[in-house]
Amino acid sequence: MSSEIGVALNGNEPWPEVQKMGALMDASGVETLWLASHLFQREPVASAAAILSATSRLKIALMAMSPFSVHPVYIAMAAATLDELFPGRVSLCLGVGAPRDLEAAGIESDKPLLVMREALELCRALLSGEVVRFQGKRFQVEGRALEAGKRNVPLILAASGPKMLKLAGSHADGLLISAAASVAFIQSCLTETAAGEAESGSKIRRMGLVYAAIDEDETRAFDSLRRKMAFILRGMHHKTNIELGGGTLDQPALARAYAESDWPTVESLVSDDIVRRHAVAGKPEDVRKRLSEYENVGLDQLIVTGVASAEELAPLLNSLAAIRD
Repeated sequence: MSSEIGVALNGNEPWPEVQKMGALMDASGVETLWLASHLFQREPVASAAAILSATSRLKIALMAMSPFSVHPVYIAMAAATLDELFPGRVSLCLGVGAPRDLEAAGIESDKPLLVMREALELCRALLSGEVVRFQGKRFQVEGRALEAGKRNVPLILAASGPKMLKLAGSHADGLLISAAASVAFIQSCLTETAAGEAESGSKIRRMGLVYAAIDEDETRAFDSLRRKMAFILRGMHHKTNIELGGGTLDQPALARAYAESDWPTVESLVSDDIVRRHAVAGKPEDVRKRLSEYENVGLDQLIVTGVASAEELAPLLNSLAAIRD
């Protein structure tokens, strides 16, 4: 099995555990640690600097930084500075941001396709090290360059809708697909992305967030993921994902139960069938098969998510290593 392994953290993990997990990833061959940029959680740039300084080879991706909440100039400054301090170990992922988080901060996210296109173009121009003159409808820069100079920082776009996926193919260096995606949905995303690649004549890297749990007791593995997957799959923008995956999920009921913290109902709605179709979970032999399905669809990096401590991460990485050998 050839896909790289990454790990994603949400920003709500206790900092001592983040430090332990960073050291564990560095020692165990994890390629990239993806640090989420969710509003009201821990700030990813400061976390990235601390983790990079404490590790020797682990790469960091600033995950789905939103130009709606942070100006692209500042986003590019942060990525360039990190890369100047730790060359070749930093990637920058842009995304619209979680709608509910933006709403909670009073931030409107209108015209997302236009904003994301301009943000990608402006960040790429700034990271080139050249003097930038950029006159967009949302963002403008007149005759300025980054003091850090040219930095080789890959630009990745978090996308799921057809137009945004095409934009990833034409304007980014990589695509990030949401967690809890079915294999069929990933295949659909990659088809849409290929249309953008055809426009630009380039081939981008494909990364996917994957919930993973390995246990000889299949029920225990599934139970550990139900509530985490519910957080993602309750969103109606995952309707196509669920349909393509071939399962059945009452999303409005799930959203209501989640909002009311009705965890028994939440966990009953996220059935065994949904977990099988939207995660890598179960006994080692079943997980091996699922990993192969995700790799065969064309992902360059499988990014494990949903882990909150070094105690949880260590056996998962050990199991993944054993399965992949």
